[in-house]
Parts: sequence; C-alpha cells; structure tokens
Amino acid sequence: MIPARFAPILFGFILSCLMSGIVSAIATWRVLDADIAFFPNWIGSWISSWMVAFPTVLVVAPIARRLVGKLTRPD
Repeated sequence: MIPARFAPILFGFILSCLMSGIVSAIATWRVLDADIAFFPNWIGSWISSWMVAFPTVLVVAPIARRLVGKLTRPD
C-alpha cells in the first residue's frame, strides 16, 4: 500500500489518466471514426495528453478546492 501522504499525487495520477484517456479517445474517434488506425493514434494522443494533464491536475486541483470552498457554505 502507498502511504496516505501520497494520496493527492495518486489522486492526480488516476484522475489525469482517466480524463485525458476519455477526452483523447473522443477527439480521436471524431477524427478517425472506427478506422483501423484508431487505437494506435488514440494511444499516441493519450500519452501526450496525459503528459500535460498530470502536472496540470497537480497544480490546478488545490486552486479548484479553494474556489469550491469559497463558493459553498457548510450545511
């Protein structure tokens, strides 16, 4: 198991993998449809998207949490 202190990094890793994978799959599908070249093109798009998404999530997530905290009130 990974120590809890790494939870924010692990969260960012998983979130960025899923989000960049889904978004790049949709964008690739729109361009190539069900073409045989879909999978290799999607993998290339996903890897380059993830390389941007992972550090972005690590930087932007704390900002988003603060904004949500300011825009909401306790129940």
